[in-house]
Amino acid sequence: MNHTHTTNFSSESLSPSSDKAKFPSDFVWGAATSSYQIEGAVTEDGKGAHIWDIFTREEGRIFENHTGEIACDHYHRFKDDVKLMKEMGIQAYRFSIDWSRVLPNGFGTVNEKGIAFYNALIDELLKNDIEPYVTLYHWELPYELYKRGGWLNPQIVEWFGDYARLVAERFSDRVKNFFTLNEPQCFIGLGFLTGDHAPGVQAPLRDTFEMAHNALKAHGRAVQMLRAYGKQKLCIGYAPTASMCYPATESAQDIEAARTALFSLPADKQNWTWNVSWWSDPVFFGHYPEEGLVKYEKYLPKITTEDMKLISQPIDMYGQNIYNGQCVRMGKDGKPEFLKRYEGFPKTAIDWPVTPECLNWGPRFLYERYQTPIYITENGLSCHDVVSLDGKVHDPNRIDFLARYLGELKKAATAADIRGYFHWSLMDNFEWSKGYSERFGLIYVDYRTQQRIMKDSAYWYRDYIKNNGEI
Repeated sequence: MNHTHTTNFSSESLSPSSDKAKFPSDFVWGAATSSYQIEGAVTEDGKGAHIWDIFTREEGRIFENHTGEIACDHYHRFKDDVKLMKEMGIQAYRFSIDWSRVLPNGFGTVNEKGIAFYNALIDELLKNDIEPYVTLYHWELPYELYKRGGWLNPQIVEWFGDYARLVAERFSDRVKNFFTLNEPQCFIGLGFLTGDHAPGVQAPLRDTFEMAHNALKAHGRAVQMLRAYGKQKLCIGYAPTASMCYPATESAQDIEAARTALFSLPADKQNWTWNVSWWSDPVFFGHYPEEGLVKYEKYLPKITTEDMKLISQPIDMYGQNIYNGQCVRMGKDGKPEFLKRYEGFPKTAIDWPVTPECLNWGPRFLYERYQTPIYITENGLSCHDVVSLDGKVHDPNRIDFLARYLGELKKAATAADIRGYFHWSLMDNFEWSKGYSERFGLIYVDYRTQQRIMKDSAYWYRDYIKNNGEI
């Protein structure tokens, strides 16, 4: 499909109306995870090492030196976990394949035991009427590829393409929904700019732009390979993230200010990865935003017409991981102005602001610009969950959060083509640099015993799904 950069909604049509808002009858309700965060079994059955396996062994990198070596032991317990999904009424499950589990070196010899695990998981999901949505890359870069330069090596475009071909050959007879990359803003920005995430590198700005360009080319190559080797007609997407912007009022001026702010690039070059347009304009429009080509000129690698053609391979769905946003109004100078949050502004356990409006205005603005069906591929919150004296996990904060955010998403669904929602996360898990200190799950995990307990929010979500949001 050809995407042109046009605005098809007036400010009036973007004004929310909740009176008649409802989700489409075929809306997809799901939950999401990623491989390293839940699987464990990091040295079992021929799996190779990836950058998180190595990174977490270093003292002081992760909260209390936690690792994902066992995590939720999903590798051995996936059948029980699928049963819980079924009990919750989950219609779709978004999970990632660990590149190093199926290709221990990132290329070359295939690990058949790794393939067998994902085959068994996919079969179990389908047996329980749960649609699999596969993410190719949720940050599990094989360590052998990292040693060869990883995202800085242009060969990674073909390495990733070959990996995508393997996935298509082995799984696409039963899986039709694929996302290529998850949150490149994070795996480049936090992994190679700030060094907070694996592999813990603080690279020169020039290198990070080269990595970003290679990652986008790898995305395009994966799309080509999935299309070429898919065993059926596939639905292929991409799942970036960013903080959304929402208007202070429903005036045309504030709406325009929020829209402009959302697609602008950060002034702080050390935080350059955290934006929408640098990562999405190339995919949909075939070019980087002009603002960035000027602002970042001295850091940019050589960018060719062939590169942009590869990056802008047509895709079928646009995943967005959305957790929060910023309130914007039009300033007196005619430029967007970010409003300061008031004292005591609500926040989650991980200190992220609670801003339900982001799940209304964010998807609207994204659809308006990119004209591609949207899936909310992650949304949720961390709570201070505990097992109460009655043996249950009561999480009213999560229920309240979901009711507010999904209420806003329902408004967006009246103006934009929004196809589905995946809650982050299905279960409590290894939360990257935070280790096990943050609990995002609908299912509580006791890491000492691996006992699973469905939280109150899981039952609430079950009913919400059952009624397609009509509560």
